[in-house]
Amino acid sequence: MSKKTKIERNAILPGEKCDSEWCDIRRSPIHGRGLYASKDIISETYIIEYVGDKIDKTESNERGWAQMDRAKETGEAAVYIFTLDDDWDIDGSVAINAARLINHACAPNCEAYIVDGGIWICAIRDIKEDEELFFNYGFDLECYEEHPCRCGAKKCVGYIAGEDFWDDLKKKLQKKAAKKKKKASKATKK
Repeated sequence: MSKKTKIERNAILPGEKCDSEWCDIRRSPIHGRGLYASKDIISETYIIEYVGDKIDKTESNERGWAQMDRAKETGEAAVYIFTLDDDWDIDGSVAINAARLINHACAPNCEAYIVDGGIWICAIRDIKEDEELFFNYGFDLECYEEHPCRCGAKKCVGYIAGEDFWDDLKKKLQKKAAKKKKKASKATKK
């Protein structure tokens, strides 16, 4: 596929603005919309701030469950709440927060950093113009089956999970596959 065709298919969406000079909002083959580099980005560049309502953990929990319920009803994206520190989170489900559109990948090109009480998405390697921006969401395994990963990376683990959880996830998946195989074997013998 030519670069021109790729850009046309993932064209900048009309009426949607990005609050960073480094990226644009476009359709993503991974999930819905995503952010794409609007120009070459050098490693360690702070690309975009993750903004929204600063909320305490109690409010975060209440909003998170409400957003999950709404997502199940509507099929919309679920929760945009990002941990800031032990006491506070950022609810990024506000229209001015284009950073909420960055998709997950098991082989990300960005990482989120807490800087001076804010959350910044930073390049962890050089990123070429028109490349989609990704970071690892760092989800735990509590309800991993509800979050399949579609990143397509060579080292994709199949679910949206933080790299710290990959070994445990692989063990869970191996156990699940072994159970399924055993069950299928028993059914065949009958």
